[in-house]
Amino acid sequence: MFIRFVLARRHPDSGVEDGTFSLAYELKDSPHVEGADRNQLTETLAWFEKNLETPTRFNRTKSKGFYRRKTRGIAWFKDTATEHLARMHQIKGVLENYGHSVVMLSEARVGYVTYEDTVQVVAEPFSDTQTG
Repeated sequence: MFIRFVLARRHPDSGVEDGTFSLAYELKDSPHVEGADRNQLTETLAWFEKNLETPTRFNRTKSKGFYRRKTRGIAWFKDTATEHLARMHQIKGVLENYGHSVVMLSEARVGYVTYEDTVQVVAEPFSDTQTG
């Protein structure tokens, strides 16, 4: 199984619901966030920066200009990435404290895998893949 945390807004490139990291960084720097929540986000995001690889590929095309093409791939955590998932729940809690709805999706068939490491995959979704 694969797990994804999403917001109720669409990403402009992939066309699917946006993940939570961009909003977490936005709130971390917001003056409207309480100190304890800001510290939680700062610590958790710093942990992810050290313990989550940045995927090298978000589309499956093999053409020379693949890096210029619109990305369709979306990232999913593997269900075995227990520490990463626990920390995502921490981010989810803070985002929800500030009125943002976060939904946790689980899916067995995520699509055409374009990147994979020990804790995550990036895949271009199949037409029947739940993305939000």
